[in-house]
Amino acid sequence: MCKFEQIILNRSLGQGYNLQYVSDVERCYKKYFKFLHDDFSKEYYSDINLLIEQCFPYFWVILDNTNNRFMGFVYLDNFTGYGKYFYSAELTTCFEKYAWGSFTKYCAKIFLKKCFDYFGFYKIKIQIYPDNFRVKTLLKACGFIYESTLKQDTLRLGRPQDIEVYSLYRSYYYKTR
Repeated sequence: MCKFEQIILNRSLGQGYNLQYVSDVERCYKKYFKFLHDDFSKEYYSDINLLIEQCFPYFWVILDNTNNRFMGFVYLDNFTGYGKYFYSAELTTCFEKYAWGSFTKYCAKIFLKKCFDYFGFYKIKIQIYPDNFRVKTLLKACGFIYESTLKQDTLRLGRPQDIEVYSLYRSYYYKTR
């Protein structure tokens, strides 16, 4: 139903892989930017290539494997640990509207399995704005647990903004499978 294709970009070395999807990522990113970042990151993340490059090698596009249609993207950052022994990471994902629903739930479960089985993480974190009800629904369906609210943690659209933190622990993930 879905597949994950890694995007690799190293502009200083002139290297790239799966760059044909960058325009799709940029379009999707701009459409849902207000759900992904705060006022302080607008300048920093205005160049999608910079985001992809800095998340190397943890940036993937999500495709429908029946027709290779672009459905969204996912990346990992803010790691705890070192080298190839990471304890936790923060996950960010963004799906096109036509992918919302059962497709996103299926993709999330596949990707989380990869995070725990392949990368060996013990914890996956997600930070979201409280008004992002679609992602909250997806997180709960995947077993994420609400951990806390960071009160007025940043500015969004010029106003103080809370951020909610959700986590999924490896032990809980395997207990419920």
